[in-house]
Amino acid sequence: MGQHNNDLQRGLKNRHIQMIALGGAIGTGLFYGSAGAIKLAGPGIMLSYLIGGIAIFLIMRMLGEMSVDEPVSGSFSHYANKYWGEFAGFLSGWNYWFNYIVVSMAELTAVGIYINYWWPNVPHWVSALVFLVLITLANLVHVKLYGEFEFWFAIIKVVAIIGMIILGTIIIFTGLGGNATGFSNLWSHGGFMPNGLWNFLLSLVIVMFSFGGIELIGITAGEAENPKKTIPKAINQVMWRILIFYVGALAVMMIIYPWNKVGMNGSPFVQIFSKMGITSAAVILNIVVLTAALSVYNSGIYSNARMLYSLAKQGNAPKLFTKLSKDGTPVAGVLVSSALTLVAVILNYLIPGKVFMYLISVAVIAAVISWVTIIIVNLKFWKAKASQNIEFKTPWHPVSNYVCLAFMAMIVVLMTQIDDMKMAVYILPIWLLILWAGFKLKKSLLSKSENHNNTHKL
Repeated sequence: MGQHNNDLQRGLKNRHIQMIALGGAIGTGLFYGSAGAIKLAGPGIMLSYLIGGIAIFLIMRMLGEMSVDEPVSGSFSHYANKYWGEFAGFLSGWNYWFNYIVVSMAELTAVGIYINYWWPNVPHWVSALVFLVLITLANLVHVKLYGEFEFWFAIIKVVAIIGMIILGTIIIFTGLGGNATGFSNLWSHGGFMPNGLWNFLLSLVIVMFSFGGIELIGITAGEAENPKKTIPKAINQVMWRILIFYVGALAVMMIIYPWNKVGMNGSPFVQIFSKMGITSAAVILNIVVLTAALSVYNSGIYSNARMLYSLAKQGNAPKLFTKLSKDGTPVAGVLVSSALTLVAVILNYLIPGKVFMYLISVAVIAAVISWVTIIIVNLKFWKAKASQNIEFKTPWHPVSNYVCLAFMAMIVVLMTQIDDMKMAVYILPIWLLILWAGFKLKKSLLSKSENHNNTHKL
């Protein structure tokens, strides 16, 4: 499995891998999704992101541990297959692909919301359709430019967030021509956790959506030139990224603006600056959140095409997906993934306004399956490696594994308490059954073709 994916990722330099890893962690979850979490947790949202961030960091360390030991392109689908069995490999690969389809739909839906900042009368489905066509064409034509494209998209996001934190800090201490805001907004509107502990816990569900896609590190870093060096580096930086970009940015927002005035009609970051009268900052930020959504969508189409290619190579998807164009693009994978994302356009047309929360809930469930797979496979990996030396060890193993499993179970239980998210939890067993049926079908088709071949040989 090591070589074939490299055909798809020629020209991804170390700077691309670092920026893709960073960009993967900053998307619509932070820029738009945080509005829903702020509504639940108030200023306590900072603590939510910190707790969720620690859990994600530990899970990324578990993935990193296996990636350093065996740096392959198939990432956790490969490890699941090797240490847990064939079905685990099948399930984690297809689930990851499905997760990114749903995340892509959520990003497309958010694009419509951001476009309304300038053109309030444009229906969400129109914006979604226009950008779907543009990004699909870019993925078909410029496969070699993907790394460059993502590199600059990520730089725009990172520079904007750092700029916003600096601007916010200046407002806190100087008021930018007015009075300094100070820190009182953190507790003067009902306290640090204004809606109590229960709503604070519920906010963790939306927070976990923000971290979906962070496993891209494991997939891209698995093909790094010097994995023993770059993987630990990329993964150890995750914690700092979470602290600076999530906790830092939201802390600044909560300090300069009362949490209870943040609405759901657009990015909280854009709303806050425009309500404070800093319109140029709001316009720049809206461009940034738009590029952030498009960047994650672009990554989604790209990694989905690769996952289908990888699954097809394992024999877990139709052979059609192994075909590459002259410049190494898995065209069938790009077109099928893009066509399925078209469902978001239809949903936005049928149920405008509701789509984002529904998609978040399905994406969280799919992400939880991926994360739980990584945790369990890591435990099995340790058993298999009992007598050998593991280089990049997860802190507090195996306690951290069991704590993370309990945390994931809590997220699923909490989802049953949120009206817009209940449905996804009920869909979970159905989704696992579909995967099981797909696996069984694959096995029976395989044995039929083997019997057929044997008969012919005789």
